Amino acid sequence: MVLVLNGVLQDDCPMDTNSLFLQHPVYREYAQQLHSIQAKSVGPAGLLYVGQRELAAAAPHDKNINIIGADDATTCIIVVVRHSGSGAVALAHFDGSGVDEAVCTMVSRVQELALGYPEGRIELQLIGGYRDSQGYGEDVFYSIMQSFHKHHLEIDLTQACVGELNTMLRGERNCPIIYGVGVNIKTGEIFPATFPDRGPDRQLRDARIFMGAQSVLDIYDSALEMLRIGPFNYDPLRGADLWLAQTDEFLLQHLSSSPDVEPPHFAHQTRATIRFIQENQFPAVTVFRDNRPRYYRRDDATGCWVLVRY
Repeated sequence: MVLVLNGVLQDDCPMDTNSLFLQHPVYREYAQQLHSIQAKSVGPAGLLYVGQRELAAAAPHDKNINIIGADDATTCIIVVVRHSGSGAVALAHFDGSGVDEAVCTMVSRVQELALGYPEGRIELQLIGGYRDSQGYGEDVFYSIMQSFHKHHLEIDLTQACVGELNTMLRGERNCPIIYGVGVNIKTGEIFPATFPDRGPDRQLRDARIFMGAQSVLDIYDSALEMLRIGPFNYDPLRGADLWLAQTDEFLLQHLSSSPDVEPPHFAHQTRATIRFIQENQFPAVTVFRDNRPRYYRRDDATGCWVLVRY
């Protein structure tokens, strides 16, 4: 019993977003405050972008990172865990896979980064998971809440911009209000955001998800202060040419959990991922030579990630 909602320790975990908002209407105000913040387009300099089924953690003193963020969340939920004493932050983009283990990793990373700093609370913020017709967002919400509720530490839910609080009507169709957020790791400020540059190895990272990896990948080594991708492998994709021959609408309808509200780049990004898989059928051989991760350091001149050559 370790979830704290509106300052009150909970015996039971809310079953759904409606129950949460009915019992704790203050979360409506918190979501409204987030909606009122002007959305920012964040460039690559000083950015640590976290993709679907990825997580990363960093501390305010990290010289390489100013903003950690994620976007393209429709039925997915972006999760932010922050230690109020140290300012250490972990952010993840959850779609329902690998949540239990990833939640433990997020809290553990934040605790490690908070060592030696003043005591503080572990704060939890949830953004995304609009009210879709299939209830996928609700399933993701419940899996996240259950995972945090099982944790042995007290965790204080300070934002829940999910479900109806992240849904608007466009015509007769429900749509997300916020697709992405950034966190300023120096100040703790959280804001709606878009990310035109999603960092290095985008197709490789998307290929891992496309090919069915169930785990959430920790992509940042805070001790080395380097972005770290892999190593991982997947089986060859059968029928890649057949997928590439389909229309954008076909890809949207068959490969998205929310085809009506995906961002416009969905089909283009999906095609790029399929082509990458086609060209790299065994990434353990063609990408992760000697089973080594791909490490990126921050370039001092440009502020962007550059591959470390061995």
